[in-house]
Amino acid sequence: MTERSSKYTPRPMSSVTTYALGGIALLVAALIVVFVVRWNSDHGLKVRDDGYGSVHNSEVHALLDSDGAIVLGKPGNVHTIDAFEDPMCPSCGAMEHLFGQEIAHRIDDGTLAVRYRLVNFLDPKSGSKDYSTRAIAANECVADTGDGPLYAKFHQMLFTTDQPSENGGDLTNAQLADVAKRAGAPDTVQQCIAKGTRVDNARIHADAALAAMKSALGGKVETPTVLDNGKQIDVNTADWVTKIAS
Repeated sequence: MTERSSKYTPRPMSSVTTYALGGIALLVAALIVVFVVRWNSDHGLKVRDDGYGSVHNSEVHALLDSDGAIVLGKPGNVHTIDAFEDPMCPSCGAMEHLFGQEIAHRIDDGTLAVRYRLVNFLDPKSGSKDYSTRAIAANECVADTGDGPLYAKFHQMLFTTDQPSENGGDLTNAQLADVAKRAGAPDTVQQCIAKGTRVDNARIHADAALAAMKSALGGKVETPTVLDNGKQIDVNTADWVTKIAS
């Protein structure tokens, strides 16, 4: 068992990742799928701002920081939250499905910005054993354009319609490039993804994000984790976005 898996602590909105053996592992894998499907009804939550879509305000920019963090928002002094996610995390996908459109609306109107800190501790759960890292690299290729609506659309697709399953699922670099193409990315971005240009940097940036998460959570690793001014937000409540953005 690796250090990362041993320090992972599941919670209601977390991706359950138990690295057990044999039949236990298969049982846990099945429970993960059931858990994600039932999450909406168990918490009484519905999709917020359904029909709004992803960010579409051309004034919104994507900024790729030197540490790999991706800030999505309008320029200026915008209230910024930190979102820690693993591209394979099904509960991160659930959060995007439930709250992604509401977050996009708040980003468009300038009341909120999001700093995405992407981690890769679920790499071993993918077929290639490095999907999360390569997906993070793809995020960086897209974010480096500075195009906010493009990055928002790509991020939305990667965590919802095109997210692979946590146990053995995968996308090749070519498939990740195709997601970017369907999101509207230019050829240069598609080539950046297809060639794995940023994979080495993505691995370094994922380590930095993981260290930041552990520091904020007292050594725990939980995804999704949302921090507002360093304070962890309960994303199991229906109005958490509204409260932060008000």
